Amino acid sequence: MRSVELSSADLAALVARLRAAGCVFAEEEAALLVAEAPGPAALERAVVRRVDGEPLELVLGWAEFCGLRLAVAPGVFVPRRRTELLVRTGAAGLAAGDVVVDVGCGTGAVAAALGATVPGLALHAVDVDPAAVSVARSNLPAAHVWEGDLLDPLPAHLRGRVALLAANTPYVPSEEVALMPREARDHEHRVALDGGGDGVEVQRRLLVQAPTWLAPGGRVVVETGRRQAALTVDAARAAGLVAEVVTDDEVDGTVVVARRRP
Repeated sequence: MRSVELSSADLAALVARLRAAGCVFAEEEAALLVAEAPGPAALERAVVRRVDGEPLELVLGWAEFCGLRLAVAPGVFVPRRRTELLVRTGAAGLAAGDVVVDVGCGTGAVAAALGATVPGLALHAVDVDPAAVSVARSNLPAAHVWEGDLLDPLPAHLRGRVALLAANTPYVPSEEVALMPREARDHEHRVALDGGGDGVEVQRRLLVQAPTWLAPGGRVVVETGRRQAALTVDAARAAGLVAEVVTDDEVDGTVVVARRRP
């Protein structure tokens, strides 16, 4: 039951405020804000934050991803729907007991979704941003969450044992970060967005490290941009991996699957 009851006229006015502020899905956002507000004053505060450009997820305090409700925090990358392709592609072929690492985990959304899809995985997650590590630990109570650059903080005993490295590392070219929607550029830490000059610099560093950690036949599944996909494939092949591109127009997702030879 809603904590706030609005007349149809008041609800229409709320939708109009959100639409005027540039919210594309104003009706859906209005319904969520009303449903989550404990009272009229709280609703108004939430609406003001959203109209001022704060991401809806931060206003609500959670994000929906792959059917899960995940905690979010200021500065931490908010999971996007396109990353569902990373989860679906990564989950294929996994079984209970497999070691899985969510690289550049942000909120831990990918690890959480993989764990819900394939129960019994040995989940690990890593991020260089302390704020991301903190929120990921709240979303992944049964996983090991590590702070550090790419695979550096992982325990040595995982070398050669990882079935899947699922990576949503940054892939926006540096000069294009300023062109991103303000929800991202103003409210997510740059380290979660900036992929270097051509957008693939972080991916290259990861793919060079990957073969040491992968089990024979293990995979790296990397989310990338359609413009960067060929460069991501080149980086994977340069690291000795067998690579291919997978796309999904419905969610506007692109991933590169890179496999260590058996």
